[in-house]
Amino acid sequence: MKTEIITVAGKATRFNRDTDEEVLKCLYYKDRPECSLLYQILQKSEEVERFVIVGGYLYDKLEEYMDTCCDKFKSRVQLVYNDKYDEYGSGYSLIKGIETIDDTDEVIFVEGDLFFDKVSFQKVVDSTRDVITVNRELIHADKAVVLYVDGDDSIHYLYDTRHKLLNIPEPVKAIYNSAQIWKFLDFSRLKNVVSNLTEQQVRGTNLEIVQGYFDNRKSNDVYTCVIEEWGNCNTVADYLKIYSRIKNENHDEHGR
Repeated sequence: MKTEIITVAGKATRFNRDTDEEVLKCLYYKDRPECSLLYQILQKSEEVERFVIVGGYLYDKLEEYMDTCCDKFKSRVQLVYNDKYDEYGSGYSLIKGIETIDDTDEVIFVEGDLFFDKVSFQKVVDSTRDVITVNRELIHADKAVVLYVDGDDSIHYLYDTRHKLLNIPEPVKAIYNSAQIWKFLDFSRLKNVVSNLTEQQVRGTNLEIVQGYFDNRKSNDVYTCVIEEWGNCNTVADYLKIYSRIKNENHDEHGR
């Protein structure tokens, strides 16, 4: 079974600076509900048998959206509430998602504020190896999640929650902008990583879990997938940049 965890619990402070009322950014859309970020993620995951969507902030809006706009996906979706979305970092949503799953052959993890092209994502779905993803965007400390490979070919992630500066503390062979999509084939290993987190790590970002899973793995042991078309929608302006692509995809899907 393929299981996809999508995390959408955060308050989206930067996104809501430009909205008339508080919104859950994965549900924000122009013109039609099918033009939301969440819908296009689900739409591009046709071969996934189970979705675990972890919400928190405006959780009632998430429930309403699933009930009214997502009939074609509902039978495969399990909603999970993160009651600590306002206290803990993004990692707790991923933990809640993992803990919800009894057993699965593989887990695909997607952050819920992303846009990506279907062709690239299909390579993630089809891979028979663990997957890390990268995009072709420039790396800026105010928004990028950095993936780098050290002198021993080990995989490392780096992110500044203050959105100010990045510090790579060692010589590197390669530096990438992470596309924030991962595939984990060893579910037992993933659960073991979660069970061994410290309290501080539980309160941290999802990179605590991702890094724990890929610790002691060499870069040539995993599939590095380039997401050719990619966007991280931290603001309304970010969404508007990719809106036309979402609209075109919906036209191809629905013919309208």
